[in-house]
Amino acid sequence: MPHEKVPHAVEMNFDGLIGSTHNYAGLSHGNLASADNAKRLSHPRQAAKEGLAKMYRLHQLGLKQGVLIPQERPDIATLRQLGFSGTDCAVIAKAHKTAPHLLAMCYSASSMWAANAATVSPSSDTQDGRVHFTPANLKSMFHRSIEQGSTSKLLKAVFNNDQHFAHHNALGGGVHFGDEGAANHNRLCAEYGEQGIELFVYGKQDFGDALATTRFPARQSLEASMAIARKHGLHADKVIMARQSSEVIEAGGFHNDVVSVSNKNVLFMHELAFSNKAELFKQVATASGDQPIHFVEVPNQAISLHDAIKSYLFNSQLVNLPSTEGMTLILPMESKENPSVYNYLLELIQQDTPIKNLEFVDVRQSMRNGGGPACLRLRVVLNEQELVQVNPSFVLTDKLFTTLNQWVDKHYRNDLSASDLADPDLLVEGRAALDELTQIMQLGSFYNFQQV
Repeated sequence: MPHEKVPHAVEMNFDGLIGSTHNYAGLSHGNLASADNAKRLSHPRQAAKEGLAKMYRLHQLGLKQGVLIPQERPDIATLRQLGFSGTDCAVIAKAHKTAPHLLAMCYSASSMWAANAATVSPSSDTQDGRVHFTPANLKSMFHRSIEQGSTSKLLKAVFNNDQHFAHHNALGGGVHFGDEGAANHNRLCAEYGEQGIELFVYGKQDFGDALATTRFPARQSLEASMAIARKHGLHADKVIMARQSSEVIEAGGFHNDVVSVSNKNVLFMHELAFSNKAELFKQVATASGDQPIHFVEVPNQAISLHDAIKSYLFNSQLVNLPSTEGMTLILPMESKENPSVYNYLLELIQQDTPIKNLEFVDVRQSMRNGGGPACLRLRVVLNEQELVQVNPSFVLTDKLFTTLNQWVDKHYRNDLSASDLADPDLLVEGRAALDELTQIMQLGSFYNFQQV
C-alpha cells in the first residue's frame, strides 16, 4: 500500500497582548515570582512592548505568529455581580474602600498568559478532522476564572469557520474539573500534520485516590483532562494522562510548562517533572509505535528544581526554525543570567539531541508575575486549508507590529502601583485604548462597554 501523504502543517503561536492594567498584586498562590513581586511598581508600557518584541522576533525568525487581544479590565460586570452598585466609577470607589483584593482581581491583566487560554487539538488528532478548542475554566484562581467567557468569544472571532474549527464551552462541574489549559498539555509527533500523541499532565485526582500537597495547590485535575480528551474526540490509543510530581508542585511548579516543554518528537523535561517517569516513557513508546521519541532529561544534580523554576528554563518555546538545523529553544533572559542554567544550555546544544540552538528574549515584566515565553503563547497546529481560515487581523505582520507599538505608546502608563487601581482615570484610559484596539483589529463592538 503506498504511503499516504502527510498534510503540510505548521505550529502557529498566538501570544497574549499585555493589557494596560498589568500590575503586581500577588494574586497567584503557588506562583513564587508573583508572590515575591507583590505590590511592587509595574511598568505596563514596557511589559506590552516586551511582549510585542518577543512576538516580532519569532515572526522575524520565520514562524507564523498571531496576537490575542487583552480582556476588558477592570471587569465591572463581575464587581456588579458581587454586589457593588452605582456608576462604574462608584463601583471602583466602593470596591477599593471595602474589598480592595476584589478590585485587584478584577483589574488583573492575567489573560496575557495565553498558554492558559485553552486546550487545542489539531485536526490530525481528532475524529471529525477539525481543530478543537476548549477554553480553560481556571477555577483554582478567582481572578483567572472570570476570563473564560471572553476567551471563548475571542477564539471564535479568530477561528471563525465551523467547517474547520470546533469550539467547546469551558468545563463545568465545580472544583473537581479544574482546567488550566495548554500549560498542562503537550503533543508529540513526527511531523505537525501527522496524528500525534496528546500528553495531558494533571496534579490531582479529585474522584479517587488524591495526591495530597501541603504547601501549594495542585491546579489541573485528571477529571478535567479526561473530559477534554473526550470532547475533542481524540483517539484513546494516542492519549496519555501523566501525573506531575508533588515535589514539583511543592517547589512552585504550578503548571507542567514550568518543568517541561515539547516540540514534534522531543520532550525536554526536568528529571523530577513526573511522578512515575518510567510508566510515562513506557506509555509513550507504546503510543508512538516505531516513531522514535527523544526524552531530553535535565538531571536534578545539574539544575535543581529551584534554579529551573527561578530561571524558567522549561517555560521556553521549543521550535523548528525554517532553514535552521535542529531545534531552537526560545528562552527568557533569566536563563542566560543564571550561571548553572546557562552553562548547562551551552553543553546541551553540543550533545547528541535534536536541540541545537538558543535564542534569548526579554520578557522581564511578565517574568516578575510568573510568566515566561511559553506562558505568553497558545500553540495551534494548522494545515494549509485551516491556516487561510484564520482571521487575518490577528496574524502578526510588520505593519501590525508597528501599529500596536504606537498604540501602546499612546495609551499605556509607564508605571502602575497598587494604589493606582482606585484611580477612575485608569478605567477611562483603558476603555479608550480598547476602543481603538477593536478598530485596529477590525472587530467592531467586541467589549461589553462598547455595547452599552
